[in-house]
Amino acid sequence: MIAHIQGRVVELEKDQIVLEVGGVGLQVYVPTPLITRVRPGENISLFTQLVVREESLTIYGFETKEYRQFFNLLMGVNGIGPRSALSILSTLEPGIIRRAVIHEQAEIFTRVPGIGMKTGQKILLHLQDRIKAVPGMEPLAAMSETDSEVLAALTSLGYSVIEAQSALQSIPAGTPPDVETRLRLALQYFSKP
Repeated sequence: MIAHIQGRVVELEKDQIVLEVGGVGLQVYVPTPLITRVRPGENISLFTQLVVREESLTIYGFETKEYRQFFNLLMGVNGIGPRSALSILSTLEPGIIRRAVIHEQAEIFTRVPGIGMKTGQKILLHLQDRIKAVPGMEPLAAMSETDSEVLAALTSLGYSVIEAQSALQSIPAGTPPDVETRLRLALQYFSKP
């Protein structure tokens, strides 16, 4: 198994990078937030998981061992394959997944495109005995319908779900609950230097 690779980024695509290692270009699927942070020519180090299928050998890469661990845990859920596990990790970081599992918040998983409440509950049930609590893990606030609309508007403008969630979190407490005001304030988050 290939557990770790280090090399130079040659190419970036939507959900993968080409990493040159010893003169060989390896296609590595990575979470979306990583693609937004690396640049061609940059040297990076990834913890990897090789997924063997009858018709292919695919490498998935992660910045930390924790991301790789969560990737493997998610693939153990019935109906979640490597692409879905990667999509979940592109939307929800391990800390958010851990908090959702500890506090039994299956609705958090519905933030991932293509994951409904039923699949969210399956993920929750599968991970409950496999993820341990960490001190200071308070429950995540359920997203209001207004914030869901703002999140949808931001993602339709081309921002990633993680970027949109960060913008939502930057909205000051006590802001009126109307979509227009909250969207305007969320967009201001992106104009900060």
